Amino acid sequence: MTIRLKADEISGHSVGGTVQVVIDTLFSKIKSEEYPLDTRLPSERSLAADLGVSRNTVREALDVLESHKAIRRRPGSGSFVIWQAKPEARSEPDSVAERTSPLDHLVVRSILEPEMVRLATINMSPRDLDELDEIVSEIEQVRTDVNEFVTCEEAFYRKIAQGTRNPLLESCYELTIAVCRQSFRTALMRRHLTPDRIEGYQKRYNTLFNAISSRDVEAAVEFIKLHLIEEQKLLLHETE
Repeated sequence: MTIRLKADEISGHSVGGTVQVVIDTLFSKIKSEEYPLDTRLPSERSLAADLGVSRNTVREALDVLESHKAIRRRPGSGSFVIWQAKPEARSEPDSVAERTSPLDHLVVRSILEPEMVRLATINMSPRDLDELDEIVSEIEQVRTDVNEFVTCEEAFYRKIAQGTRNPLLESCYELTIAVCRQSFRTALMRRHLTPDRIEGYQKRYNTLFNAISSRDVEAAVEFIKLHLIEEQKLLLHETE
């Protein structure tokens, strides 16, 4: 059976300083997989010679490692590593993506995007608008490459989020982009983004940009709401 312990659970015992050094040295080699899982450690005599300590010191250190199930002694065979590091925890976007349904994602977008567009229309600087215009131009250059279109689309929304001048809102929206990328919508877009649909999205984003750049808050917010309704129709069509 594989044993998984925290790396710091073997240090700091009520043992002599030399024994603790041997414990730390051996456990460090186990953690680094110099002594991998299921391998046999060198003999007590070899360890004592390598570390410059007595065999009793090595034996005491091995007692501690065995008591914490880092090693297992087998009479007549030696000491074998049974410790393995815990697998790294998944990153938060991965975990959220696993729990987020397409409808969940659309609901969050419907909450965030109208306010995001409203604030961006008010707060974007002339330089921001120029950069957003460049992104729209890049979107308009895409003909059939779905991956390129999705990348440009992410950049378009990310720039709007930055233009809100609200770091928390920007961070929240960055998470929706990450979840979207790791879950369902990219696959959905690949199935449905025909050249005609790409052209339709290009027109939508151009219209939205014009409303933002003219500081027409009402038109920009109304347009993004209509756009989200179209996204909902696409989702419903997919799940029929």
